[in-house]
Amino acid sequence: MSAATALPHHTLGESPNSRSIEIGEWLITAQTNPISNAPECDALQASLSGMPLPEMTFGNNELELVHKASGWRYAFQTPDALRAVKFGELGEGDGGVKVGYADAWLNSRTGASSEFGMPKTVATKPYDWTYTTLYAGHNLSASNSSISWLLADPENPSHTIPLAELTRQDPILFYSEIPLYEDELHDNGASYLLVRIRVMPTCIFILQRFTLRVDNVLFRTYDTRIYHSFASSPPLIVRETSGWEAPYERVKRLLPKRDDLTPLTDPMWIAKVLAEFPSNVTQKEGAGTGWRGMGTKLEVAALKK
Repeated sequence: MSAATALPHHTLGESPNSRSIEIGEWLITAQTNPISNAPECDALQASLSGMPLPEMTFGNNELELVHKASGWRYAFQTPDALRAVKFGELGEGDGGVKVGYADAWLNSRTGASSEFGMPKTVATKPYDWTYTTLYAGHNLSASNSSISWLLADPENPSHTIPLAELTRQDPILFYSEIPLYEDELHDNGASYLLVRIRVMPTCIFILQRFTLRVDNVLFRTYDTRIYHSFASSPPLIVRETSGWEAPYERVKRLLPKRDDLTPLTDPMWIAKVLAEFPSNVTQKEGAGTGWRGMGTKLEVAALKK
Protein backbone atom coordinates (compact mmCIF):
# COMPACT_ATOMS: atom_id res chain seq x y z
CA MET A 1 0.00 0.00 0.00
CA SER A 2 1.40 3.37 -0.99
CA ALA A 3 2.21 5.79 1.81
CA ALA A 4 0.26 8.41 -0.13
CA THR A 5 -2.93 6.34 -0.10
CA ALA A 6 -5.58 7.82 2.18
CA LEU A 7 -6.64 5.65 5.08
CA PRO A 8 -10.28 4.53 4.98
CA HIS A 9 -12.65 6.23 7.39
CA HIS A 10 -12.91 4.29 10.61
CA THR A 11 -13.98 4.84 14.20
CA LEU A 12 -12.28 3.33 17.22
CA GLY A 13 -13.98 2.69 20.53
CA GLU A 14 -12.53 1.68 23.88
CA SER A 15 -13.72 0.80 27.37
CA PRO A 16 -11.85 -0.86 30.26
CA ASN A 17 -12.33 -4.41 28.89
CA SER A 18 -13.41 -3.82 25.31
CA ARG A 19 -12.02 -2.33 22.12
CA SER A 20 -13.80 -1.90 18.81
CA ILE A 21 -13.45 -0.59 15.28
CA GLU A 22 -16.17 0.44 12.87
CA ILE A 23 -14.97 0.47 9.27
CA GLY A 24 -17.12 0.35 6.17
CA GLU A 25 -19.91 -2.18 6.74
CA TRP A 26 -18.08 -3.81 9.65
CA LEU A 27 -18.22 -3.51 13.42
CA ILE A 28 -15.56 -5.56 15.20
CA THR A 29 -15.39 -5.86 18.97
CA ALA A 30 -12.69 -7.53 21.08
CA GLN A 31 -13.49 -8.30 24.72
CA THR A 32 -10.45 -8.97 26.96
CA ASN A 33 -11.37 -9.65 30.58
CA PRO A 34 -9.56 -11.15 33.58
CA ILE A 35 -9.59 -14.88 34.24
CA SER A 36 -13.07 -16.11 35.15
CA ASN A 37 -13.80 -16.03 38.88
CA ALA A 38 -15.09 -19.00 40.88
CA PRO A 39 -18.85 -18.42 40.35
CA GLU A 40 -18.28 -17.86 36.63
CA CYS A 41 -16.21 -21.06 36.42
CA ASP A 42 -18.92 -22.99 38.28
CA ALA A 43 -21.57 -21.79 35.83
CA LEU A 44 -19.42 -22.53 32.80
CA GLN A 45 -18.48 -25.98 34.10
CA ALA A 46 -22.15 -26.78 34.69
CA SER A 47 -22.97 -25.72 31.12
CA LEU A 48 -20.27 -28.15 29.92
CA SER A 49 -21.93 -31.08 31.75
CA GLY A 50 -19.30 -30.93 34.47
CA MET A 51 -16.13 -31.12 32.36
CA PRO A 52 -13.18 -29.71 34.36
CA LEU A 53 -12.03 -26.34 33.07
CA PRO A 54 -8.51 -25.32 32.05
CA GLU A 55 -6.46 -23.71 34.83
CA MET A 56 -6.72 -20.32 33.15
CA THR A 57 -10.17 -19.92 31.62
CA PHE A 58 -11.06 -16.55 30.13
CA GLY A 59 -14.76 -17.27 29.93
CA ASN A 60 -15.80 -13.68 29.19
CA ASN A 61 -13.33 -13.07 26.39
CA GLU A 62 -14.51 -12.95 22.81
CA LEU A 63 -14.01 -11.55 19.34
CA GLU A 64 -17.15 -10.64 17.41
CA LEU A 65 -17.53 -9.48 13.81
CA VAL A 66 -20.75 -7.90 12.55
CA HIS A 67 -21.40 -7.20 8.87
CA LYS A 68 -24.10 -4.58 9.10
CA ALA A 69 -25.40 -4.82 5.53
CA SER A 70 -26.14 -8.55 5.70
CA GLY A 71 -26.63 -8.98 9.46
CA TRP A 72 -23.94 -11.70 9.49
CA ARG A 73 -22.33 -12.11 12.91
CA TYR A 74 -19.39 -14.36 13.65
CA ALA A 75 -17.60 -14.87 16.95
CA PHE A 76 -14.80 -16.63 18.76
CA GLN A 77 -15.88 -17.41 22.33
CA THR A 78 -14.38 -19.51 25.12
CA PRO A 79 -17.49 -21.56 26.04
CA ASP A 80 -17.98 -22.74 22.46
CA ALA A 81 -14.28 -23.54 22.09
CA LEU A 82 -14.51 -25.76 25.19
CA ARG A 83 -17.70 -27.41 23.95
CA ALA A 84 -15.62 -28.66 21.02
CA VAL A 85 -13.25 -30.48 23.43
CA LYS A 86 -14.11 -34.20 23.60
CA PHE A 87 -15.96 -35.00 26.83
CA GLY A 88 -16.28 -38.74 27.33
CA GLU A 89 -14.26 -41.72 26.15
CA LEU A 90 -11.87 -40.77 23.37
CA GLY A 91 -12.30 -42.73 20.17
CA GLU A 92 -10.71 -43.06 16.76
CA GLY A 93 -9.81 -39.68 15.30
CA ASP A 94 -9.91 -37.84 18.64
CA GLY A 95 -6.11 -37.83 18.83
CA GLY A 96 -5.99 -39.06 22.40
CA VAL A 97 -2.66 -38.57 24.18
CA LYS A 98 -1.53 -40.88 26.97
CA VAL A 99 1.42 -40.19 29.26
CA GLY A 100 2.61 -41.94 32.38
CA TYR A 101 1.06 -39.28 34.59
CA ALA A 102 -2.30 -39.05 32.79
CA ASP A 103 -4.34 -41.05 35.31
CA ALA A 104 -2.83 -39.23 38.27
CA TRP A 105 -3.45 -35.93 36.48
CA LEU A 106 -7.09 -36.79 35.88
CA ASN A 107 -7.55 -37.73 39.54
CA SER A 108 -5.91 -34.48 40.64
CA ARG A 109 -8.40 -32.48 38.57
CA THR A 110 -11.54 -34.38 39.51
CA GLY A 111 -10.88 -35.71 43.01
CA ALA A 112 -12.53 -34.53 46.20
CA SER A 113 -9.66 -32.16 47.02
CA SER A 114 -9.46 -30.61 43.58
CA GLU A 115 -10.29 -26.95 43.10
CA PHE A 116 -11.89 -28.00 39.80
CA GLY A 117 -13.61 -31.10 41.17
CA MET A 118 -16.80 -32.48 39.69
CA PRO A 119 -20.09 -31.66 41.41
CA LYS A 120 -20.82 -34.38 43.96
CA THR A 121 -23.99 -35.39 42.15
CA VAL A 122 -22.15 -36.05 38.87
CA ALA A 123 -20.00 -39.11 38.29
CA THR A 124 -16.45 -38.40 37.13
CA LYS A 125 -16.18 -38.90 33.37
CA PRO A 126 -13.16 -39.05 31.09
CA TYR A 127 -12.40 -36.18 28.74
CA ASP A 128 -9.58 -34.93 26.55
CA TRP A 129 -7.19 -33.69 29.21
CA THR A 130 -5.12 -31.83 26.55
CA TYR A 131 -8.12 -29.57 25.75
CA THR A 132 -7.59 -30.10 22.02
CA THR A 133 -10.34 -28.30 20.10
CA LEU A 134 -11.25 -28.08 16.41
CA TYR A 135 -13.33 -24.97 17.11
CA ALA A 136 -13.07 -22.46 14.25
CA GLY A 137 -15.42 -19.77 15.51
CA HIS A 138 -19.17 -19.88 15.00
CA ASN A 139 -22.04 -18.04 13.34
CA LEU A 140 -24.17 -15.96 15.72
CA SER A 141 -26.75 -14.91 13.14
CA ALA A 142 -29.48 -17.56 13.16
CA SER A 143 -31.52 -15.54 10.66
CA ASN A 144 -28.76 -15.91 8.08
CA SER A 145 -28.89 -19.67 7.69
CA SER A 146 -28.58 -19.21 3.92
CA ILE A 147 -24.99 -18.01 4.44
CA SER A 148 -22.87 -21.12 4.64
CA TRP A 149 -19.27 -22.20 4.18
CA LEU A 150 -18.49 -23.78 0.81
CA LEU A 151 -15.29 -25.46 -0.28
CA ALA A 152 -13.02 -22.95 -2.00
CA ASP A 153 -12.33 -23.17 -5.73
CA PRO A 154 -8.55 -23.72 -6.06
CA GLU A 155 -8.65 -22.03 -9.49
CA ASN A 156 -10.22 -18.84 -8.12
CA PRO A 157 -7.59 -16.34 -6.85
CA SER A 158 -10.16 -14.65 -4.59
CA HIS A 159 -10.63 -17.95 -2.74
CA THR A 160 -7.18 -17.75 -1.16
CA ILE A 161 -5.51 -15.85 1.67
CA PRO A 162 -2.97 -13.52 0.01
CA LEU A 163 0.20 -13.81 2.07
CA ALA A 164 1.88 -11.03 0.07
CA GLU A 165 -0.78 -8.55 1.19
CA LEU A 166 -0.58 -9.67 4.81
CA THR A 167 3.20 -9.31 4.95
CA ARG A 168 3.24 -5.78 3.51
CA GLN A 169 4.08 -2.98 5.89
CA ASP A 170 0.57 -1.51 5.73
CA PRO A 171 -0.74 0.52 8.67
CA ILE A 172 -2.56 -1.52 11.29
CA LEU A 173 -5.77 0.30 12.13
CA PHE A 174 -6.84 -2.16 14.84
CA TYR A 175 -5.11 -5.01 16.63
CA SER A 176 -6.13 -7.23 19.51
CA GLU A 177 -4.87 -10.41 21.14
CA ILE A 178 -7.53 -12.38 23.01
CA PRO A 179 -6.66 -15.42 25.16
CA LEU A 180 -9.47 -17.96 25.52
CA TYR A 181 -7.83 -20.59 27.75
CA GLU A 182 -4.53 -22.02 28.92
CA ASP A 183 -3.52 -25.06 30.97
CA GLU A 184 -0.14 -26.40 32.14
CA LEU A 185 -1.41 -30.01 31.95
CA HIS A 186 -0.26 -30.70 35.51
CA ASP A 187 3.38 -29.97 34.57
CA ASN A 188 3.25 -32.37 31.61
CA GLY A 189 3.31 -29.59 29.01
CA ALA A 190 0.94 -26.82 28.02
CA SER A 191 -2.22 -26.14 26.06
CA TYR A 192 -3.18 -22.68 24.74
CA LEU A 193 -5.99 -21.16 22.68
CA LEU A 194 -5.48 -17.58 21.52
CA VAL A 195 -7.13 -15.31 18.93
CA ARG A 196 -5.42 -12.40 17.17
CA ILE A 197 -6.98 -9.90 14.79
CA ARG A 198 -5.51 -7.24 12.52
CA VAL A 199 -7.55 -4.70 10.58
CA MET A 200 -5.62 -2.97 7.81
CA PRO A 201 -6.73 -0.41 5.21
CA THR A 202 -7.50 -3.16 2.69
CA CYS A 203 -8.57 -6.17 4.75
CA ILE A 204 -9.38 -8.02 7.96
CA PHE A 205 -7.20 -10.93 9.08
CA ILE A 206 -7.83 -13.23 12.05
CA LEU A 207 -5.65 -16.03 13.37
CA GLN A 208 -6.93 -18.33 16.09
CA ARG A 209 -4.22 -20.78 17.20
CA PHE A 210 -4.47 -23.82 19.43
CA THR A 211 -1.06 -25.05 20.58
CA LEU A 212 -0.36 -28.25 22.49
CA ARG A 213 2.91 -29.47 23.98
CA VAL A 214 2.95 -32.77 25.82
CA ASP A 215 6.50 -33.19 27.12
CA ASN A 216 8.38 -36.11 25.60
CA VAL A 217 5.29 -37.10 23.58
CA LEU A 218 4.17 -34.60 20.91
CA PHE A 219 3.48 -31.10 19.63
CA ARG A 220 0.18 -30.17 17.98
CA THR A 221 -1.12 -26.97 16.39
CA TYR A 222 -4.55 -26.15 14.98
CA ASP A 223 -4.94 -22.81 13.19
CA THR A 224 -8.03 -21.01 11.95
CA ARG A 225 -7.34 -18.12 9.58
CA ILE A 226 -10.06 -15.79 8.41
CA TYR A 227 -9.50 -13.19 5.70
CA HIS A 228 -11.78 -10.58 4.17
CA SER A 229 -10.84 -8.06 1.49
CA PHE A 230 -12.82 -4.83 1.66
CA ALA A 231 -12.66 -4.77 -2.16
CA SER A 232 -14.50 -8.08 -2.60
CA SER A 233 -17.97 -7.86 -4.14
CA PRO A 234 -20.14 -9.46 -2.95
CA PRO A 235 -18.30 -9.45 0.40
CA LEU A 236 -16.35 -12.70 0.63
CA ILE A 237 -14.97 -14.40 3.75
CA VAL A 238 -12.14 -16.90 3.30
CA ARG A 239 -11.57 -19.40 6.11
CA GLU A 240 -8.62 -21.78 6.30
CA THR A 241 -8.30 -24.43 9.01
CA SER A 242 -5.04 -26.38 9.35
CA GLY A 243 -3.77 -28.96 11.81
CA TRP A 244 -0.23 -30.24 12.36
CA GLU A 245 1.26 -32.80 14.73
CA ALA A 246 4.72 -34.29 15.26
CA PRO A 247 6.60 -36.36 17.86
CA TYR A 248 8.25 -34.31 20.59
CA GLU A 249 11.79 -35.51 19.89
CA ARG A 250 11.51 -34.80 16.18
CA VAL A 251 10.71 -31.15 16.90
CA LYS A 252 13.28 -30.92 19.69
CA ARG A 253 16.06 -31.89 17.26
CA LEU A 254 15.43 -28.62 15.40
CA LEU A 255 16.24 -26.36 18.35
CA PRO A 256 18.63 -23.56 17.32
CA LYS A 257 20.72 -24.29 20.44
CA ARG A 258 20.58 -27.81 21.80
CA ASP A 259 20.82 -26.71 25.44
CA ASP A 260 18.25 -23.92 25.15
CA LEU A 261 14.75 -25.42 25.43
CA THR A 262 13.00 -22.03 25.50
CA PRO A 263 11.65 -22.26 21.92
CA LEU A 264 9.72 -25.40 22.91
CA THR A 265 7.43 -23.15 24.96
CA ASP A 266 6.93 -20.60 22.14
CA PRO A 267 3.70 -21.24 20.16
CA MET A 268 4.97 -19.18 17.22
CA TRP A 269 8.22 -21.18 16.97
CA ILE A 270 6.35 -24.48 17.33
CA ALA A 271 3.87 -23.54 14.59
CA LYS A 272 6.68 -22.42 12.26
CA VAL A 273 8.61 -25.67 12.71
CA LEU A 274 5.54 -27.87 12.24
CA ALA A 275 4.53 -26.00 9.07
CA GLU A 276 8.02 -26.37 7.60
CA PHE A 277 7.98 -30.17 7.83
CA PRO A 278 6.77 -32.00 4.69
CA SER A 279 2.97 -32.13 4.86
CA ASN A 280 2.95 -35.94 4.75
CA VAL A 281 4.94 -35.90 8.01
CA THR A 282 2.93 -33.44 10.11
CA GLN A 283 -0.46 -33.47 8.38
CA LYS A 284 -0.80 -37.22 7.73
CA GLU A 285 1.58 -39.25 9.89
CA GLY A 286 1.63 -36.86 12.83
CA ALA A 287 2.63 -38.44 16.12
CA GLY A 288 0.72 -41.65 15.47
CA THR A 289 -2.46 -40.56 17.27
CA GLY A 290 -4.70 -40.66 14.19
CA TRP A 291 -5.95 -37.17 15.03
CA ARG A 292 -8.64 -36.04 12.60
CA GLY A 293 -7.53 -32.42 12.87
CA MET A 294 -4.47 -32.93 10.67
CA GLY A 295 -4.61 -31.47 7.17
CA THR A 296 -5.85 -28.22 5.63
CA LYS A 297 -9.30 -27.14 4.49
CA LEU A 298 -10.11 -23.90 2.66
CA GLU A 299 -13.67 -22.56 2.62
CA VAL A 300 -15.48 -19.39 1.55
CA ALA A 301 -18.72 -17.66 2.50
CA ALA A 302 -20.34 -14.95 0.37
CA LEU A 303 -22.31 -12.30 2.28
CA LYS A 304 -25.25 -10.29 1.03
CA LYS A 305 -24.62 -6.66 0.17
